[in-house]
Amino acid sequence: MEKIIKPMSGYLALFLSFVLVVLAAYLFIQAGSSENVTLAILGFVCAVVAIFFFKGIMIIQPNHSRVLNFFGKYIATAKENGLFFINPLYSTQKISLRSENLQSQMLKVNDKMGNPIEIAAVVVWKVGDTYKAAYDVENYLDYVRTQSEAAIRHLAVSFAYDNLEDEQAEITLRNGGEEVNKILEKELNERLSRAGVIVQEARISHLAYAPEIAGAMLQRQQATAIVAARMKIVEGAVGMVDLALKKLSEESIVELDDERKAVMVSNLMVVLCGEKSAQPILNTGTLYN
Repeated sequence: MEKIIKPMSGYLALFLSFVLVVLAAYLFIQAGSSENVTLAILGFVCAVVAIFFFKGIMIIQPNHSRVLNFFGKYIATAKENGLFFINPLYSTQKISLRSENLQSQMLKVNDKMGNPIEIAAVVVWKVGDTYKAAYDVENYLDYVRTQSEAAIRHLAVSFAYDNLEDEQAEITLRNGGEEVNKILEKELNERLSRAGVIVQEARISHLAYAPEIAGAMLQRQQATAIVAARMKIVEGAVGMVDLALKKLSEESIVELDDERKAVMVSNLMVVLCGEKSAQPILNTGTLYN
C-alpha cells in the first residue's frame, strides 16, 4: 500500500554541510601546522558528519517521486517537489509521475474470423501507485510494453475486421470507433493495475489487412459495393415500371394485354438497368410482325 510523506526541508542540512566542510578544512590546516592530533580527529569527524548530511539531501523535480526504502523495508513515497532531507541510510528509487506515450509496434495477428490483419495502438499512461510500480513488478516500463502488446492482440482476435466476414457483428475493428478504443482502454487498465499504472487514453493508430490478402479483400469490397448499387438500381427500376403501367392503365392511354406488358417491362428494365444509354430503334411494323 502506497504511503505519502513530506520530508523535512533540506536547506538547513545543506547549510550545515557547507559549514562542516569549511570547519573540517580549517581544522585539518590547523592540525597540520601545529601537529595537533586532536584537531585532526575533530576535522575528520566534521568531514564525516558533512558527508552524512550531504547523503541525506534529496531533490525532487515536479511530477517526480522518490520511493524510500530502509534495509529492504518500504518506508513511504515523497511526491512533493523541492529540496528535502531524509535519513541518509534510506535508499531511494526515482519514479516519474508524468504522462507518457507508448507507440506499440505494428502487430500481425488474425482477427476473430481468422483473417491476417495489421494493428497498432497509441497508449497514454502514467504511474498512479508508486509502491506497486516499484515492488509488485520487476520493471514497470517493460511490464507496460509487454502487457499493452498482449491487450492489443487480444482485442484483434476478439472482433472481426469488418462486417464483410461477420454480418451479424455489432462491433467490428473497422467500424467500432470510440467503442473499440474504450474496450482497449478498459482491458489495459485491468492488466496494468498490478503495476500501479493508470491508462489515460488508448487509441488504434493503424488497422489494415495483411499485405498477402489486402488485394483480394479490396476486390471483395468493390464487388460488394457493386452488388449493393445494382440492388438499388433494380429496386428503383421496378418501381418506375410499376408506376408507368399504372399511369397508362389509369389514364386509358393505351390498352395492353399481358404479352405487350411483358415486352414493355422488358424494354424498360433494359433501359433503366443498363450501364450504357439505350439506342432508339424505330419499329415500322406491329408487335406481332
